[in-house]
Amino acid sequence: MTLPEQLIDALERGPEIVIPMVHQADPAMLKRRPVPGKWSIHEHACHLAEAEKLFRRRLDIMLSQEKPVIKSYDPGRDDPDDALLHVDLEDALARYRDLRLKLVVRLRGLRDSDWARTAEHDEYNSYSLPTMIRHLALHDFFHAYRIEELLLRRDWPQPLPLRLEE
Repeated sequence: MTLPEQLIDALERGPEIVIPMVHQADPAMLKRRPVPGKWSIHEHACHLAEAEKLFRRRLDIMLSQEKPVIKSYDPGRDDPDDALLHVDLEDALARYRDLRLKLVVRLRGLRDSDWARTAEHDEYNSYSLPTMIRHLALHDFFHAYRIEELLLRRDWPQPLPLRLEE
């Protein structure tokens, strides 16, 4: 299996892991922040849908421009503190799943020359298409881990049973 195939497979699994986990949360706890300034389960999940749009734009830039420049994004710096609390969770999860499926299909259709594309990134010393896709997969699992930590907090209600049909 090639590196692009491994990366695409990891991306494909993201929603399959995250969405059932989010549905395990006690509904009363979804928007509860563990401490002020730290994201809730709701915010972590909604952020994944927002990030999907960001990475789609980055992919478009990398595939269409000769010397692309990628601008960093930090939601703590670039968005209002409570922005994600106003997003409908189920709409965001559906968008995350749908956009990811479209991204996976698109990535599977790329040529080797596309996978060789690079860009300048204002935070990193190098940035290639495989790096960007790996970054997205790791981003999924970072937020999945944060959701898991919140689900399992000793001072919060236990998670609901896992819905195996998702």
